[in-house]
Amino acid sequence: MSIFQTIVNHKINTITTDELLKYANQFGVSITVKEAKQVASYLRGRHVDIFNVSERTKLLKEMERLTSPATAKALSQLVTQFTK
Repeated sequence: MSIFQTIVNHKINTITTDELLKYANQFGVSITVKEAKQVASYLRGRHVDIFNVSERTKLLKEMERLTSPATAKALSQLVTQFTK
């Protein structure tokens, strides 16, 4: 894993609600404060490798369960921006 991937994964695994909202706004992704709280709470402390396709897919399915299909799709777009 490259240093870039390590940094991005660390940010994802320690993201706060405010940071998630900031990044969503920055990349034009629509997400509510309630959804951002749910997602940030779920991600905090987990060790997810968003560069691993199977882990990313599993994560997005869990996000869909926690929030909604539309939010999971929006988060997928945001994650795609991070992994480019």
